[in-house]
Amino acid sequence: MRAIKPGQIAVFLCLLALILLLAIGTTALVFDRLPLGDFRGVTLVLLAALMVYLYAFLVYRVFLALLPLHEGEVAEHSRHELAANVNILFYLLLFNSLIRTHFLPVPLQRLIYLALGARLGANTYSAGALLDPPLTRIGSNTIIGHDAVIFAHVIEGARLELKAVTIGNTVTIGAKAVVMAGVQIGDNAIVSTGAVVTKDTRIGAGEIWGGIPARRIKSAPPAP
Repeated sequence: MRAIKPGQIAVFLCLLALILLLAIGTTALVFDRLPLGDFRGVTLVLLAALMVYLYAFLVYRVFLALLPLHEGEVAEHSRHELAANVNILFYLLLFNSLIRTHFLPVPLQRLIYLALGARLGANTYSAGALLDPPLTRIGSNTIIGHDAVIFAHVIEGARLELKAVTIGNTVTIGAKAVVMAGVQIGDNAIVSTGAVVTKDTRIGAGEIWGGIPARRIKSAPPAP
């Protein structure tokens, strides 16, 4: 695994300081004057925590708008590495607790993934973890099962590569399945429970895949 450079950590810490400053400032200026009753201190802490995450979403999206994640192999000491590693720090230190929790309801998780840049069609929900929301594109009426994991990064020793994951409409990803970087899944396909879809796999429309590594179990029915 490639080490995160001190300069990249410094950029993240500056962004984190900005987030905290905005959150504390908003809490002090907007909420501190409200009549909050006997639980004033607890309420202000909870509001400040909420503000931290709201500003974190905003600052994260602005950062990625300025330095978008680059698909392909990430060269060391490049601006693409800066974007990738700051993205990793955001995930590890701020968003991991939201993405991997089992306490938030699935509809709220959908809103979080959208806020983090995932492209989700109408009526698409994930009870699993989308580890790289900006590089995850999912169509409509698709369900990601409980504890499934979808990620769009490849780490092989010191090599780092980013590859978007594309999933079509009305797809079912079973519980505890793993979908790796670069995978493309067609409409109406099914990935069975516990399957591991290795990187760059292409699953055709209507196909059923399962196993470790995942293999085609059933082909798409012939067109009428």
